[in-house]
Amino acid sequence: MNRSHHTAALKVLAVAAGLLVSFLCLYPYWWMLVSAFRTSEAILSSPLRPWPETISFDVFRDIAQIGGTPLWRYVLNSLFITTASTVAGVFVSALGAYALVRRPQFWLFRLLRLGFLMTIMYPYMLLVIPVYIVMYKLGLLGSYAGIVMFLALGPIQFFLFEQFFRGIPKSVIEAALIDGAREWQVLFMVVMPLAMPIVATATVITFLLNWSQWLPVMVVSRSPDTFTLPVALMNISGELGVNFQGIMALSVLTTLPVTLFFLLAQRRVMTGMTAGAVKG
Repeated sequence: MNRSHHTAALKVLAVAAGLLVSFLCLYPYWWMLVSAFRTSEAILSSPLRPWPETISFDVFRDIAQIGGTPLWRYVLNSLFITTASTVAGVFVSALGAYALVRRPQFWLFRLLRLGFLMTIMYPYMLLVIPVYIVMYKLGLLGSYAGIVMFLALGPIQFFLFEQFFRGIPKSVIEAALIDGAREWQVLFMVVMPLAMPIVATATVITFLLNWSQWLPVMVVSRSPDTFTLPVALMNISGELGVNFQGIMALSVLTTLPVTLFFLLAQRRVMTGMTAGAVKG
């Protein structure tokens, strides 16, 4: 009986600790959401107030234009750039990982893998000058293509695919080759259907990462016409000064889509990560 009471007490403590941690994690987002409907004066006078004095959407009219560019342009840029870079990144990562697994002895593929490792080790800040020079030489500065190419680089996604492909039995691929399938047919008709959990995981991870990127966009862009919502959020501070309400409102618009996207796809992400771990 005492042991059962002890177990029940531990469960209660674990639930209480989980609720406390959840509250600490969710409270900043709730504060941001509430502050989007409070004036700057109200935020400064009573910053810890858990609910707004009044509900007003006037602030969204104030941020309808940022730096002379309409807000809808930033939204469309974010959607297009994030979607395009996600599709390109997942596709190229899958091709590169499959090539490496199928021809591990080829020196160029080993060099490619080393390059992905280096991109994980080095932060974006150290890549600014090389990327700017490359984009300048290619004539892609200020273009959507340059931003998408930069964001399509996905070392984490590459290693997810690599670990999964290494776990696929060679007999499956050899049987398809014996039946007369070409290498690209083996990849797209045999291997990729098996890797759909990893494809879904890599897609979600890439989308979430690329949506929040601001440095690559600022490096490649030449005008606000190609800016995304995170870049607009940085610029709004200089334009509106201490207008905390405008900053919080734009923060809500920037984080709400990816938050909902993650909540809807989190089970798929966990399934894919588990599949990758088992296969690896």
